[in-house]
Amino acid sequence: MNDTTGRIKLETSKDNIVMDTLGPQAEARLKEFTASELFAKTFREGMDLVEETAAYLDGPGRHDSKKLGRNDALIYASQSMRLTTRLMQVASWLLVQRALKEGEMSGTEARAEKYRLVPETVESPEHTKPLRQYAASLPSLLLDLLARSEKLYERIVRLDRSLYGSINAQHGNTVADQINRLEAAFSKFSG
Repeated sequence: MNDTTGRIKLETSKDNIVMDTLGPQAEARLKEFTASELFAKTFREGMDLVEETAAYLDGPGRHDSKKLGRNDALIYASQSMRLTTRLMQVASWLLVQRALKEGEMSGTEARAEKYRLVPETVESPEHTKPLRQYAASLPSLLLDLLARSEKLYERIVRLDRSLYGSINAQHGNTVADQINRLEAAFSKFSG
């Protein structure tokens, strides 16, 4: 349902009502981005990197990892898992944008929180080390793939923030939402 400005839409999905407050300018910006050469180039780069990584890890990477000592093999396994996880997130984001471009997904669906990328978090000491510290212990091709995937991921996180950041700031951050949360919290104590 649109109001007179076209700014508020209600869509239902499995008995859930989703309030979409995206304005026409932001919607046009999303469509413009997905139709751009920048998106086409980023999509190709991301998918090519996914294929290149899969070919390496299934082929030469297996042989490279078998040559490593126990500790280095553990680092290799950890970093290759990090690499594949990062690239799967990139591929998923790119495929959502393509689905939006091709009309296979609505703007409301594409803006869902589950499709947002977040900056990578530090989970272990290995994640805090710059890649150059692994230069002596990991194969150079794996290091190259890690570095390229990290740069691509960071670039896509910036694109995601640029395209969807203001949208996400609106969700769950309104004064009404905060008042509702406070009322719910206090009702537990008074009921």
